[in-house]
Amino acid sequence: MSECLGVVQLEQFKRQQIIDTAMCIFREKGYFAASMQDIAEACSMAKASIYKVFPSKEDLFTSVFVEVHRILFEETRELDRMLRLEGLPPKEVLRRKIEFQMQYMLENYFFTSEFKELPITTNENFLIEWRKKRATLLTLHHDCFYEAYGEPIAPFLGDVVAIFRGMIKEYLSHAIQAVIAVPMAQLAGFIVDRLDTVIRDLIASKAEPVLKTSSAFFNEINPLDHFTRQANLEEFLKFFAEKIHKLPQPEHIRKELLEVIDLLQGELAQPRPNDTLLRVYTTFLDSVSDLRPYLRQLGLMLNHTAISR
Repeated sequence: MSECLGVVQLEQFKRQQIIDTAMCIFREKGYFAASMQDIAEACSMAKASIYKVFPSKEDLFTSVFVEVHRILFEETRELDRMLRLEGLPPKEVLRRKIEFQMQYMLENYFFTSEFKELPITTNENFLIEWRKKRATLLTLHHDCFYEAYGEPIAPFLGDVVAIFRGMIKEYLSHAIQAVIAVPMAQLAGFIVDRLDTVIRDLIASKAEPVLKTSSAFFNEINPLDHFTRQANLEEFLKFFAEKIHKLPQPEHIRKELLEVIDLLQGELAQPRPNDTLLRVYTTFLDSVSDLRPYLRQLGLMLNHTAISR
């Protein structure tokens, strides 16, 4: 029994050694330039030994990606426990959490940035882990802001988290390129202060949220399912109809435009909408200049819905 346990521990040690070494090689050389031979030599192993543990470079990169984020989430939980014991004000707790995350992401930028340019995004195992990571990170961000502002922020969490993620993405990109040289502690304070102004305004004005919390979990490599896209399209067409009602046009023109919206909705409800009819309807709507700013967005939504069918 103890001998078997020793073999298992040895294999786990070997696997962890390969992951730790690969993490350094990928960070130093990038995805394309790093080879399994490089990693094997750095581990003082035969390349065949690496392939016994990780069948491909994609599998190894995925394991490194998982390890980087496992450490991030584990250390985040530890920081959360420590901050609770210190009894700091909610806003300072939020600042400390953001500072930690940004510092970690800066130091591990290759593994925490977007991967749209890499072929790894076509690997199903990587996509599964990427989606898990994204969902965990989004939940972490929602929890951070909810704990800092309480129930009043609940309707706006989707928008606040989207604004926050956009801010840290841009600032980290500038930090990586050495465009800015601001310590992460100072940058975190700047971001928290700006978001505090936005959040208090959202709550005070009772603004209509733009982004539903659930919608924040989707993007280019984690697309919306067909039914969610369809629901969003229907909601946008209702908005379109409201705009038509307010147009400074004769009543009979507004009536015709609303009839076209009804026809559009009816066609989109079909199992396989007729693309020619959709173009005819949108072309008719395009004849009214006041509606053109919304037609481009409608066109994009129609294209995405067609792709998802």
